[in-house]
Amino acid sequence: MASEEASLRALESLMTEFFHDCTTNERKREIEELLNNFAQQVGAWRFCLYFLSSTRNDYVMMYSLTVFENLINKMWLGVPSQDKMEIRSCLPKLLLAHHKTLPYFIRNKLCKVIVDIGRQDWPMFYHDFFTNILQLIQSPVTTPLGLIMLKTTSEELACPREDLSVARKEELRKLLLDQVQTVLGLLTGILETVWDKHSVTAATPPPSPTSGESGDLLSNLLQSPSSAKLLHQPIPVLDVESEYVCSLALECLAHLFSWIPLSASITPSLLTTIFHFARFGCDTRARKMASVNGSSQNCVLGQERGRLGVLAMSCINELMSKNCVPMEFEEYLLRMFQQTFYLLQKITKDNNAHTVKSRLEELDESYVEKFTDFLRLFVSVHLRRIESYSQFPVVEFLTLLFKYTFHQPTHEGYFSCLDIWTLFLDYLTSKIKSRLGDKEAVLNRYEDALVLLLTEVLNRIQFRYNQAQLEELDDETLDDDQTEWQRYLRQSLEVVAKVMELLPTHAFSTLFPVLQDNLDVYLGLQQFVVTSGSGHRLNITAENDCRRLHCSLRDLSSLLQAVGRLAEYFTGDVFAARFNDALTVVERLVKVTLYGSQIKLYNIETAVPSVLKPDLIDVHAQSLAALQAYAHWLAQYCSEAHRQNTQQFVTLISTTMDAITPLINTKVQDKLLLSACHLLVSLATTVRPVFLISIPAVQKVFNSIIDASAQRLTDKAQVLVCRALSNTLLLPWPNLPESEQQWPLRSINHASLISALARDYHSLKPSAAATQRKVPLNDTKVIIHQTLSVLEDIVENISGESTKSRQICYQSLQESVQVSLALFPAFIHQSDVTDEMLSFFLTLFRGLRVQMGVPFTEQIIQTFLNMFTREQLAESILQEGSAGCRVVEKFLKILQVVVQEPGQAFKPFLPSIIALCMEQVYPIIAERPSPDVKAELFELLFRTLHHNWRYFFKSTVLASVQRGIAEEQMENEPQFSAIMQAFGQSFLQPDIHLFRQNLFYLETLNTKQKLYHKKIFRTTMLFQFVNVLLQVLVHKSHDLLQEEIGIAVYNMASVDFDGFFAAFLPEFLTSCDGVDANQKNVLGRNFKMDRDLPSFTQNVHRLVNDLRYYRLCNDSLPPGTVKL
Repeated sequence: MASEEASLRALESLMTEFFHDCTTNERKREIEELLNNFAQQVGAWRFCLYFLSSTRNDYVMMYSLTVFENLINKMWLGVPSQDKMEIRSCLPKLLLAHHKTLPYFIRNKLCKVIVDIGRQDWPMFYHDFFTNILQLIQSPVTTPLGLIMLKTTSEELACPREDLSVARKEELRKLLLDQVQTVLGLLTGILETVWDKHSVTAATPPPSPTSGESGDLLSNLLQSPSSAKLLHQPIPVLDVESEYVCSLALECLAHLFSWIPLSASITPSLLTTIFHFARFGCDTRARKMASVNGSSQNCVLGQERGRLGVLAMSCINELMSKNCVPMEFEEYLLRMFQQTFYLLQKITKDNNAHTVKSRLEELDESYVEKFTDFLRLFVSVHLRRIESYSQFPVVEFLTLLFKYTFHQPTHEGYFSCLDIWTLFLDYLTSKIKSRLGDKEAVLNRYEDALVLLLTEVLNRIQFRYNQAQLEELDDETLDDDQTEWQRYLRQSLEVVAKVMELLPTHAFSTLFPVLQDNLDVYLGLQQFVVTSGSGHRLNITAENDCRRLHCSLRDLSSLLQAVGRLAEYFTGDVFAARFNDALTVVERLVKVTLYGSQIKLYNIETAVPSVLKPDLIDVHAQSLAALQAYAHWLAQYCSEAHRQNTQQFVTLISTTMDAITPLINTKVQDKLLLSACHLLVSLATTVRPVFLISIPAVQKVFNSIIDASAQRLTDKAQVLVCRALSNTLLLPWPNLPESEQQWPLRSINHASLISALARDYHSLKPSAAATQRKVPLNDTKVIIHQTLSVLEDIVENISGESTKSRQICYQSLQESVQVSLALFPAFIHQSDVTDEMLSFFLTLFRGLRVQMGVPFTEQIIQTFLNMFTREQLAESILQEGSAGCRVVEKFLKILQVVVQEPGQAFKPFLPSIIALCMEQVYPIIAERPSPDVKAELFELLFRTLHHNWRYFFKSTVLASVQRGIAEEQMENEPQFSAIMQAFGQSFLQPDIHLFRQNLFYLETLNTKQKLYHKKIFRTTMLFQFVNVLLQVLVHKSHDLLQEEIGIAVYNMASVDFDGFFAAFLPEFLTSCDGVDANQKNVLGRNFKMDRDLPSFTQNVHRLVNDLRYYRLCNDSLPPGTVKL
């Protein structure tokens, strides 16, 4: 015994040393190695058993349990059966003897170790495993322990990890399902007993606010008076022990509900009991009493009671989240909803002394979250099922949801409730679309609720009604590209827009007057503008007035965004019907933008510049953005006006231009400048009025852009303005015949625009004279960047347009393209410049290939192929930083466009493109772990195969007539094999994105071109690919793609099922190491000869799981074990 005693003392001192602050990492590693070696010894568990029963040191106990865990999960197969019996008998005894004194984490770990034994041995060798748990639960002294064991069993056995064979997993699930009814019965009994026992003592409740809550809704909501009566019982006060037992029982139920199917085992009495406990969450009095009485004991009690409510709601939500509801369970569901809405009513009941919001604030935050989850599940999963029940009052439910939403104590809670309304509005919209016949009836039923919702959401985004809350929102920090305030506004406006879609007239008549009020304040500012020495000043100085103005401007900005968001509901089929409303809005917006630009509110001096100046700029920018949102409406008006030639439309557009032009100026703030530029682009691109270019304001902008002496705008603004001017000249005017498009004049103007924009760029062209490179390199780079960013944008925006537009564009650009090609070799070692040039060429290839013509395109490609030698590629790819890789990627993208081109023009380039890929780029990147360039290279190889299949497989007419007799002729076989080999290699690399992409490419080639059926693939590659994919599954390196890999294996195997079952599978199993002959036979036998996709992939995953399981078992056997 001394050795055990001595070992224990040594282990205790080692553990203390390991966790001591002063121990070095080096020493910790030594101790760790020592402990691992000890654990690996045969019979180490006997020492651990002694340690567990003889020490009070937590670290030692934890270590000993880890040794057991390792033994059971990894080495159990090799443990002699006598030892197993001893362990199965000793550990539960140890648990029973010490469970009350052990720290909870040690006790839970010990429970898990015992459950792990059950996972391996129940019922064959450990037949009383589950009966022991049931006995523990039934004995009052050990109920908590039994419940912990039950929850652990549910966690570990119902959805076990993969260290079991599939057959064993299925067996365990079946064994557990057989016990479900008994277990649920026991849990119901425990909860009911506790409730009843404590309810008796509370038989004469004190008068309380809850006792009179029969409420008008209740008669509808609850069918049977008995359940109403039950729910009116006062909530009992539980002692600590009972509360603990109930929380464990509810935790067990929540986990069981996550995997058992909905069935009759879940009885009405169980559901009612769970709801009783859900009431603990909305019992604010318990928390009140706790805080009044002040003792910490009472406080804890209040929190614990809240926790029971949270756990009960978790159980309810687990049931709610199941979409597949058997017929016999529907009635239970209805009962659940009724009981939950009773709780919702209780939470939102507005007694005078006690507003709803403060009641919600008193509830446990987690409880409110769970309740919101319940409401979300109800609306998203069950509403369509429940709405048809006549006794279910949906409108009353919406009334409760409304109160619940608008009294949420936190922003997050409010966002979550807005999500629920969004789900409801989506449901309503799709319901109306599917039942257009009774659209009116459906809308009438919900109209009042929707109008209320709209009004309240609009009030919530206005400082006028909700200043305290809105000021709490952060408008500085970006999260997912938006601030908290922007997210709040966007989510609110989505709800407004969805109501607008359902009730356009109501929504408009609610929103417009509110906008009008704030506009009046803004338009009235003119009277307060006074001229001061340095310019204009806003003569509003009183602090209160400034604050009110700030709120009004913030609200105006939000309402302008709302009006912009609704623009889509005035176009299309409803254009004529809603024309007057839209015209009113657009006229107001034009007036506001012009007003802002004329009195230059963005440059005005104010009493509080840090607040009011940004407000004024924001309102101005938002009015331009709102007007831009109506571009599609203006375009529709333009085509209508064309027929009637109305002066009204012309005035709208020219006034808008008067508002925009003063803002296109280097002195204007960026936010405002960009809003004006975007509006100009929309007018030129979407609306396209014929007279746009003849408006003096537009000509003024045109002249300032081509004027060499004028100051250049910021990059972004310059690009936008040039895009607008180019589109004005290039895009065909709507509703006019070709003969009236004035192409010759527009062409001359466009050429002069481009030559002015590229003036400095053209001067960089290398000339024959020796006087070259006077411009410093940095200045040259700036000229290249500024010019190419503008030209690239112009080409990109014209690429989808008519041939005529593209022709004119290319004529104007011809010289710039020539200059670029001439400059390219000079900058081949400057990655940043090459990157911009290739971007430009890529855009040209995508948009203007046809216009450039074959000879010039060939010249460009040839220049690139000559420049990108193997050395140059290596320099670019291996260069530090990503610029070099980006250059090569853009070059490969250009080649992707080339290989996709139909017709014969570019086919002569195929051999050199494939050679570049396989002989120059691929060898450089194949072995690099970095994903750079790989995705683009494989996309190029895929496009080469996909669009040039006949380059490899010549299909003759005769062969297609005699399908099945003649094989297609194969050409360029070495190149095809090299490409396929590269794809195969890519599956051995860790990059999951590349793996997914390349698997998709192979599958596409099979769908479209029958890749797997081709003789060369079938005979020399097919089973190599299947082998690689199965190995990937076995190694679990790309687990996220299990499903896709399974389907690909099926598609490959289905080409030759006979060969797969007869030759490949036996060969694959023979080559597997780490499993013995008998196990290989079992794996082969278990792989059924199914030829349908679901069964086959199931067999693949079974094979992979069991192969891993056998390897795990074999690794855990002691050396020299004889396996029979």
